Amino acid sequence: GRFEGPSFSYPLGTDESGRSILLLLAWGTRISLTVGIAATIISMVLGTAFGIAAGHFRGAGSHALVGVTDWFLVIPFLPLAIVLATVLGPSTTNLIIVIGITSWAGTARLIRAQTLSIEGRPYLERSKALGAGNWYQMSRHVLPNVFPLVLANTTLTVAIVILSETRLSFLGLGDPQAPSWGALLDRAFSSGAVSRGAWWYVLPPGICVVLVVLAFTLVGRAMERIVDPRRAS
Repeated sequence: GRFEGPSFSYPLGTDESGRSILLLLAWGTRISLTVGIAATIISMVLGTAFGIAAGHFRGAGSHALVGVTDWFLVIPFLPLAIVLATVLGPSTTNLIIVIGITSWAGTARLIRAQTLSIEGRPYLERSKALGAGNWYQMSRHVLPNVFPLVLANTTLTVAIVILSETRLSFLGLGDPQAPSWGALLDRAFSSGAVSRGAWWYVLPPGICVVLVVLAFTLVGRAMERIVDPRRAS
């Protein structure tokens, strides 16, 4: 039945269509994690590329890259993401693209700062003196040194991206056919689950979001301490 409470047959109750919340939650886990990880990969690739290039090059090129990065940092995430999601249309792929291209700027600033510190190291100066090109320097010397920082930042970014996916799906900008955690919360509110007292429809997806975000955040903090022991104090 519709809005049935938790029972032996339906451990987490049913939704407005009589479907099992537990099954929807399990299916939504795959979608939310897929969006979170895929969008994070896009964000990390863009952020690392912009950060290394902005730190390595000098002159007008570096100023242009820094300017683009600052523009993405200054523009509020949610309005920009809403505009892009509306233009591209509601789908899981578009949601991944939107979140990925709007969440890379913070990583770029972090990687640029690390790149600037690496640029002054003796082995890079020797590489330049021996005639190594820009691509060789960035790929063979700079990237391996910033990669641990990228890896640590990735786990933290996954948590932020999952929250972003939840917000956008809750606003109805995700794929209406894909029951992600954010979409489940959107359906719960639009179907009047709160006014009906159907707490089993609202709490489980919300708790899943909180637990996954907390898990990725704790892993990210632990990796930060491994990469930079000074943070351990």
